[in-house]
Amino acid sequence: MNVCGLCEQQLEHGYLCPGCTLATLTRLERMRPLWEQLAEFLAPGNTGPQVGRSRAVEAPLPVVEEVLSLRAGGGMVAVLEGWYRAMRRDRGWARPLRRRPKGEGIGARVEAAAQALAINLEWIAEYWPPAGQFATAIRDLEGEVLSIVDPRDPATVGHRFGYCVAPSEGGDPCGAVLRLYPGETALTCRWCSHVYQPKDFLRLAELQPNTDAESVA
Repeated sequence: MNVCGLCEQQLEHGYLCPGCTLATLTRLERMRPLWEQLAEFLAPGNTGPQVGRSRAVEAPLPVVEEVLSLRAGGGMVAVLEGWYRAMRRDRGWARPLRRRPKGEGIGARVEAAAQALAINLEWIAEYWPPAGQFATAIRDLEGEVLSIVDPRDPATVGHRFGYCVAPSEGGDPCGAVLRLYPGETALTCRWCSHVYQPKDFLRLAELQPNTDAESVA
């Protein structure tokens, strides 16, 4: 029996659970828009709140180095293209010809690599042993960009409650990660839409795979 390489849920087969596969697909679809959003934060002073930071004595750089690095050839595009090359290698595909249109920018390469990975995500989740490392790298890349373009208020981060145990079409538990967000009284599975009311929480905790109630409540 395998475990999901991202959330460590037990799986009968494959390397990513349905919930983590969907989350990775969503992240891949956001790569090009996130790359474009970074452009708004290139100039010093556009990097969001500076709470807790002292004013620099030196004159600011003409661009924010962290943002520039993510948008440049060694940033987001390098991560995405690197994983695409690794996947092609492990599938035994011939090395693709580099036929990029003249003047094609890094943004187009980010989009192309993300789309190619998304197209192959079903195979990645089911058959590729490094799927967990891949999904983790994509999650971390998204998090690094979001820390600049959309820093999260800790008060809005959902509390992880465990895994969805609602039966899927095949009869097996759904298995997606459940989170309870501020202001919510019921748990809603973002994968299968099953709703757990507060009266269901204890039973839900008891049905968690290889864990006890205290670890998920």
